[in-house]
Amino acid sequence: MLVKEKIKEPIREEMKKFEPFFKAQLKTRIPLLDIITNYLLRRKGKQMRPMLVFLSAKINGKIDEPTYIAATLIELLHTATLIHDDVVDETYQRRGYFSINALWKSKVAVLVGDFFLSKGLLTALDNDQIGVLKIVSHAVKEMSEGELLQIEKSRKLDITEEVYFDIITKKTATLIAACTQAGAYSVNASEEAINTMKEFGQNLGIAFQIKDDLFDYEKNSMIGKPTGNDIKEKKMTLPLIYALNTSTPSERRKVLSLVRKYHKNEKKVEEIIEFVKQKGGLEYTKEKMLEYSQKAIDCLASYEDSSAKESLMHFVEYTINRKK
Repeated sequence: MLVKEKIKEPIREEMKKFEPFFKAQLKTRIPLLDIITNYLLRRKGKQMRPMLVFLSAKINGKIDEPTYIAATLIELLHTATLIHDDVVDETYQRRGYFSINALWKSKVAVLVGDFFLSKGLLTALDNDQIGVLKIVSHAVKEMSEGELLQIEKSRKLDITEEVYFDIITKKTATLIAACTQAGAYSVNASEEAINTMKEFGQNLGIAFQIKDDLFDYEKNSMIGKPTGNDIKEKKMTLPLIYALNTSTPSERRKVLSLVRKYHKNEKKVEEIIEFVKQKGGLEYTKEKMLEYSQKAIDCLASYEDSSAKESLMHFVEYTINRKK
């Protein structure tokens, strides 16, 4: 059985019920909006966020309607942020599909993003799920701060390892932590259990983002070489930060100059990637990824063995071993 299937096994029925529940929240009387929401529903991804909500609920109690509301709220707000991100980044494809702004232009995309955001808020308020709304709203705030911090640092290229972890915690880990925290909250788990699941999600999220950052330096099966996309966007990720920290002042100046002036030049990007490899940037980054994945697993130690616990451990395994 594939790892993804193993992860889903304890919540297979819940995930089947979730799909129509989620779809029901998006019904409108506006034909254009219905066309766009149906397009988004058809191209849904792996649904890892709802799965985390349901697994975190199941390991802590009995799943009921509040868990479906929590998963729906997170999917709605996450979708809203992705739509808005595509507009800001002028991205015209996501996971092999055209983005909303590519098909219906930026104005429509922003309004659709606003619709998803408002539906998320109303879903929580209409069902008196204020606690879950607080959890998810805090995550969205942190994500916005993380994006702005990364933009600021990419302009100055003065990012430290400490700032890098601050950025990825805010940008990526807070939403995953919101999934696991909200799942536990939705089944009335104790405050200690809710905090433990939040910590689990945060460590998982950091490991997830570090893995993403490693992809930039590893061979891409489509083109047979590293993409270097982060370097092209002047994003300073852990492999490069570590390499710069172990360099001489002259090496550092040279590489930062390449990133600043020649980040669009394929040959120069390859030169930077080779520099990172020679300085042990990839090995160090992999060590950090394994460190955070182990921290996530350690968070589950207090729970008795169960299918949900096993699936969450498989989730950690999948995160650090995935190919894309």
